[in-house]
Parts: sequence; structure tokens; C-alpha cells
Amino acid sequence: MKQEKKNGLVFYIVMLLVSGLSVWLILRKGEHLQVSDQTAVPVPVPQNLSDGFRLFAELTMEHIRTPFGLLLLQVIAILLTCRIVGWIFNKLRQPSVIGEIVAGLLLGPSILGYFMPDVSGFLFPAASLSNLNILSQFGLILFMYCIGMELDLGEVKKKFRTSLLISHTSMIIPFVLGVLMAYFIYDRYASAETPFLPFALFIGIAMSITAFPVLARIIQERKLTRTHLGTVTLASAANGDLTAWCILACAVAVTQVDSILSASYTILFSAAYMVVMFLIVRPLLKMIGDLYHNREVVSRPLTMLMFLILLISSCLTEILGLHALFGAFIVGIVMPDNARFRKLMSEKVEDVSLTLFLPLFFASTGLRTEIGLLNTPDMWTLCGIFILVAIVGKFGGTLAAARLARESWKNSLLLGGLMNTRGLMELVVLTIGYEMHILPPVIFVMLILMTLVTTFMTMPLLSFIAFCFRARERITRQRQERQKKNAFRVLLSFGRAGNGQIMLDVAHQMFSRRKERLHLTALHLTVGSDINPLHTDNFERVSFGPILYEAKKLNMRIQTRYEVSPNAGQSIVAMVNEERYDFLLVGAGISMSNLSNDVEARTIYSSFFRFFRRLTPPQFLFSPASLIQDKTRWFIGQSRCSVGIFVNRGFIQATHIILVVQSEEDLFLLDYARSLVRSTRGTVSVLNRSSFISSGNETIHAALTGFVAHATDALILPEKDLMSESFNGQNFMLISYTTWNLLTVECEEALKDMPSTLIIHHRDRKA
Repeated sequence: MKQEKKNGLVFYIVMLLVSGLSVWLILRKGEHLQVSDQTAVPVPVPQNLSDGFRLFAELTMEHIRTPFGLLLLQVIAILLTCRIVGWIFNKLRQPSVIGEIVAGLLLGPSILGYFMPDVSGFLFPAASLSNLNILSQFGLILFMYCIGMELDLGEVKKKFRTSLLISHTSMIIPFVLGVLMAYFIYDRYASAETPFLPFALFIGIAMSITAFPVLARIIQERKLTRTHLGTVTLASAANGDLTAWCILACAVAVTQVDSILSASYTILFSAAYMVVMFLIVRPLLKMIGDLYHNREVVSRPLTMLMFLILLISSCLTEILGLHALFGAFIVGIVMPDNARFRKLMSEKVEDVSLTLFLPLFFASTGLRTEIGLLNTPDMWTLCGIFILVAIVGKFGGTLAAARLARESWKNSLLLGGLMNTRGLMELVVLTIGYEMHILPPVIFVMLILMTLVTTFMTMPLLSFIAFCFRARERITRQRQERQKKNAFRVLLSFGRAGNGQIMLDVAHQMFSRRKERLHLTALHLTVGSDINPLHTDNFERVSFGPILYEAKKLNMRIQTRYEVSPNAGQSIVAMVNEERYDFLLVGAGISMSNLSNDVEARTIYSSFFRFFRRLTPPQFLFSPASLIQDKTRWFIGQSRCSVGIFVNRGFIQATHIILVVQSEEDLFLLDYARSLVRSTRGTVSVLNRSSFISSGNETIHAALTGFVAHATDALILPEKDLMSESFNGQNFMLISYTTWNLLTVECEEALKDMPSTLIIHHRDRKA
């Protein structure tokens, strides 16, 4: 084997030498073939290092100024800015999309162009904006396709009667107010070439639109997805947006026709397009969705067919004068109802459209928005009136309709606050109106500011409404707590689906034989603030499948709880403290895993930051530290209940238990050991390390002696330090958090061979 490697190395070196020499000889001979061009401009030859660097800098600037080089630089600047500002807004408990909209304004003439005009002129010269706009428009087509798929027509039908009054009232009232405003400002602000009808329609639509995707993520974050309020709100927003987009399509069509005859032909062919899409294309796609609903059978030709249908539909609506975005939206709606198929298609489109193309759209919108155009008190007053009318129309209209639909005051107020969210969908409408020269720049800027204010106020408004009703909810919660006071409440939080099944076995063996009734809640969190609601049902089903199967096998009743959270650790601790659980059981995660993939990830992470211990990846970009770093200290320090950190080393059953006692503070572990032995009928080996601290501790000796005397199969190991031999034949270890911290320093090598371990930090339930 060694001889083969040596021969291969010799051949490789000889090949490089011979090839290099051959190429050098050919190039030398080829120099005589070159014909000199007397008219060619001689390339300056650098005479020293400074001249060489100057020439390099000039060539670099020329490469940057090429259309493609400048476009790449613009995309990088936009993505970085959107990600950073979006992360900041997440910290402010605002949807990241609001931060990305603000990032677009920061890059435009209002901020960057005003304070650093040279940088703005270099990065976004006017001649280069056409390429950026084309990319952003293509991204919007993909985005509207995803929005159409997010709209579940089945849910809209289920809640049709309930949502019809709310959705159309919340749309019609602000629409009428918007048209009325258009009447008063038309003479002063509209262009002379713009007819009143399209101007009024666009103002009305801008006032009445609701940002369905932003709204869905807010409902998700507020944990309202499966509540009556959440379903009614989503159905109302979907119903209203369908109506608003149909009106928008009509407004665009009316704007682009020159006569009634032309308009009639446009309406006729548009109706034919809708008939084809819903009566021919939709059944065809339903058949495809029934056949192709998993990754195994979804092929590239099928994906190409979906994109082809999307592009053809967008092209047809653009030709008909309805705008390409409407065609993309309709294709998303007529996609099969099969959730798996929709998820597969949205996954192929969504990540690219949301992370790459949408920030480009925000930037292109920001480059059009010049807040400096509002340069008089009258303009700022009109902007304030726009904002006030938008809020009164949308919030007030929804509130009145919800009360007429016999919703409670709290739900009615929350519905009004949620439906007032405009966000990204509003920008799409305004961009269409601006590009068609219907909305003048001044009105465009006013409506952009209205969009930001109404969307930004959503989360604070919801929190304020919830605060006002908190006292009544506290009484209800106290009544529920009195009903549960005799139960031992355990929150089991897991990440990977397989870990949940194993941790349920641990919880069952630890707590099922307690005197108190066991009340266990299994929690799984999807980390992120921009999770597509279309995917969450699938995430929940996959995550809870193994643990529900195990619960059924153990004849154990559990509650499941699925949530989306930007910060899993904070959400778990808040849940434990606010709902007063008695025990939190979490996995140690990658930080203590002995799986080969996890060990490799930890090794690479520690090696990469070996020389930069204080440097961690920026969280607003991507942070592997959130997965790799140990969260044990955070859970124990912040939780007001006992915490168990489970380290899985191939756990099956705790039949041979080793109990480590270091001091009197560790004696609480005896209660956990008794419960465990009653459940598993296993053996317990007690390792008493107290003699290494202070000799002759009578309290510990008496407690351990009493434990062994009453246990069926228990013994005290000879006094010795923890060595790897201590784990021979043991498959489960119980240890306190304090002792664990000592052992990780004193006996690090021995712990590499430890069995599955439960590290417990005990808190008195009355504390």
C-alpha cells in the first residue's frame, strides 16, 4: 500500500514537471507568431510598487463599474443592510419585514442620498437602477405566487359567513374614505395626464389593503394560530385581499385602455383567462398534486412545468393589462389543495424570493421614496390625515363589523389592530401605481409613510389591548391553577423528533410513580421569526409523531404544544415561569452529544474560533452558536422551578443507576432515585464523594444509610473518586448541577465514558 502511494506521488510530480516544461516551450515558440499592431495603444508597464498598485486600483474600479459588477455590489449592500436592520427590528418585537422596508428607505435618497450623496451616487447611479428594478419585479412574481399558495381557500370557505361581513366592511369603509380623499386632493396633487378614476381607485385600494403574509406571521408569534380569533382574522384578511386584488386588476385595466370598446375586450379576455385558470388549469394541477406529493417523485420536469405555468400566467395578465403580479397570484391560488404538494413547491421558491429578491424590491422602493419632497407644513398635515383616515377606516370598520358579528370586545379590538396591518402588500400596490404614473411622487411618499406607521403600530397596539384585558384573564388563570394544584406539572422541551420520544421515556420512569398526578406537556419550538404558516402543520406533525406514538405505547396522557419563536431559550423560560410548572426537562443538545455529526460540528466550531474566543458570528446573519453552545446555565439561572438537563448516551431504561452525592445539598436526589426505582425496579449504586470535601459527614452518612436500608436493591460504593470504572455496568446517572460543575473540572476524562445522565438543579416548589 505504501509502495502504491509512493509510485503515485512520483508520477504526479513527473507529470507536473513535464507538463509545465512543455507549456513553457510552446509559449516561447508562439511569441514569434505574434503580429505586432502599430495602431494598438501600448499598455503601461508599472515601474515600481506604487505604480503597480495604482494600476491595480484603476482596473478594480473599472471592474466594479461594469453593469454586472455594480449589480453584485448593490445586491450585497442591500442584503446586508436589510438583514441588519431586520434583526434590530426583531429585537424591538417588530416583524423583520418592517425593518427591511426601513432598510430600503435608508439606502434611498431620503437617508443615504441626503447624508452621503457621493456614496449613494457611486452605489446607485441612475443608469444602473433599471437592472435592479427588473430583478425586483421578477422577485415579486415569485413572492405573489407564494402568497397565493398561502391563501387556503378551504379555510376561507369554512369561515366565509363569519369573515364576509368583517372582511368586506374592513375593506369597503377605508376604500370609500380613500376615494373621498382622492376627490379633495386630485386637483392639487394628481398629474394632468392622470384621469380621476384610476387615481381614486388606487388611493382607495391603498387604504383598504391588508398585508396577509405579515399578518399571518404576527398571528403565529402571538400564539393565535389555532384560536378562533386567529382563524377569523386570517380568513377575513384572505377574503378581503382577494377582493382588493380583483379591484386592483380592474383599476390597472381601466388605466391602460383608451376607449370603452377596448375596455370591453379587456374585460372579456380577462374573464376568459379566469375561466381557463379555475376550470381547466386548477383540475389539472389537482391531479398532479394527488400524484406528486412527496420529494421522491417530484422531478425537475415537474418543477419546470410549475414555473412555466407561473410565467405563462404572469405573461398573459401583463399582456391583458392586469399586471404580471396578478397572474402569479392567481396561479398560487389555483395550486392543488394538497398541503404536501404546496409545501414542496413553496420551498423551491420561497427561500430565494424572500431572502434575495424581496430585499431588492424594498431597496428599489426606497430609491423611489424621497421624504424631502414633503417640504411644507401642508404636505405633512396631509400625510398625517392619510395616516389618521387609514387607521380610522380600517380599525374602526373592522371593530364595528366584528361587534355586529357578535365577537367579544377584546376579539373585536384585536381584529381591528390585526387588520390594520398593511406592510408589504401595500408596497406592491403603491409600486404598481407609481410605475404606471397614477400616483405622483409626493402622494407615493405619503402612502409609504402611512404603510410604515400602520404596520409598526400593530404589535404595540395588540400588546396594549391585551394589557387592558389582563386582569380578567388573570382571574380565569387562577381558577385553572386551583384545578391543577394537586398535579405535578412537567414541561418537556425537545428539538429533534427522536429526542422527544427518548425524553418521554425518561420522564415516565422518573415521575410516573409519584404520589401526585403527573401532568406532562411536550413542547416543540421552531426557531425563527419568518416561518411560513403553510409549513408549520407539517413541522408539528413530524415533530410530535414519535413522542405521541411512545405516549400511546406507555398508556400515558400528554399535552402537545407547538410554537414558533425567535429565541427558544427565552420562550421556554417565560412559559415555565408564567404558567408555574414544577419541573422543566430539556435535552443537553449538541453541546454534550456523542453522536458523530454533533461531535464534528463542535470540533469545527471550536477550531474556527480558537484564536478569536470572543468573536461569535453576528446573530443577524447566522449563528451556529445558538445550536452548539450549552444553554444549561441559562435555563437553570432563569427558571423558577426545578430543571433537569438530560444527556442521552443511548438511553433505553434506567435499570442500573449510579447516584453521585457530593454534599448535603445533593440529598434531594434521593427522592428522585426512589421514584425512579419504584418505576423501573432497578438497582442503585451510590457514590459518596463527601469524604473528599470533609471527613465524617454524619448527616450524609445517615441519609444514605437510611436510603439503602429501605431500597430493594441499593448499595453504597467504596469511598473513591469518580473514575471511568465507576460506570461499569451502569446505564443511568443522577447528579446535581453543582456537583456536575465540579466533576467537569476534576474528572473530565472519566465523564467521557459516562452513561445517559440527568443533571438536576432543585428548587423548592414553594419558593
